[in-house]
Amino acid sequence: MRYFAAAAEAAGREEEVFAAAEAASLSTVGAVRARLIAQYGEPMARVLANGSFLVDGIVSRDDATAVDGLVDVLPPFAGG
Repeated sequence: MRYFAAAAEAAGREEEVFAAAEAASLSTVGAVRARLIAQYGEPMARVLANGSFLVDGIVSRDDATAVDGLVDVLPPFAGG
């Protein structure tokens, strides 16, 4: 998992690798979201409230989206 901008600040890192057993439990965007908020608390919750996930190159905010591979955690972006 890679973190960008405010997400990296909230996580205190730019990248994180999960062990196979833990990664298997992170099978949806919703599971990833819950795990990140549980681990990093309110700072990450604020980022994820309006941020998004890039799952295998496709932007998603849908908690039901399946995760199987690289996930990027993106903060909200300004502009149009």
